[in-house]
Amino acid sequence: MQSLNTREAEGEIVKTVFVSLTTSFLLLTLLYFIKLRYIEDFLPKYAFFLFFITLSYALILPALRHVRAYKEFPCMSGMMIGMTVGMIAGFLPGFYIAATNGMFWGAIVGIVIGISLGAWKGSCCGIMGFMEGTMAGFMGSLMGAMTAIMFYNDHLKASAIIIFLIAAVIMVGLHYMIYKETREIERRHKDSEFFVMFFSLILTSFTTWMMVFGPRSLLFQ
Repeated sequence: MQSLNTREAEGEIVKTVFVSLTTSFLLLTLLYFIKLRYIEDFLPKYAFFLFFITLSYALILPALRHVRAYKEFPCMSGMMIGMTVGMIAGFLPGFYIAATNGMFWGAIVGIVIGISLGAWKGSCCGIMGFMEGTMAGFMGSLMGAMTAIMFYNDHLKASAIIIFLIAAVIMVGLHYMIYKETREIERRHKDSEFFVMFFSLILTSFTTWMMVFGPRSLLFQ
């Protein structure tokens, strides 16, 4: 049986980012004209953070697809994958949601997303990667939410941009590591664009609801 092209997986990274961003922004545009534009001060309160959390999901989803292309990794590589995905997937949502809803709810959402994705991707090398992804998702979400509150009255939006840029550099490094580890390994799985669209829709819909209509701490009442 003809093997799947190894280089094709790396070539799909930019396409995955584009599909994720397109799906999320189309959904947000639709929601804005249907409901969100009628909410008082929606744009100054939520638009900035919704924009960056949408960018964050477009940063995380290519890593999920890249790991799934090869399924199994050596122990050290799998632990690094679990730690990186868990940390970034916990920290960024935790930070941006805490900036609009408070530390508790930012941490809770970050824990759910970070642990789920970190443990899922870390399991590519077995139980150690699973544990690494779980721990990183747990700690990253708490740190992200706490950081947002720490910067609440001190250049919160500027810090949000800096944090996103650092996370982007880390994720680029992760993709390069996966590329180096899989140069001589055949690709084992190929996801359709529906995989990216599905996760983009779910994550963006949930985050929008959480930020705008979800519960919030006393500081944000």
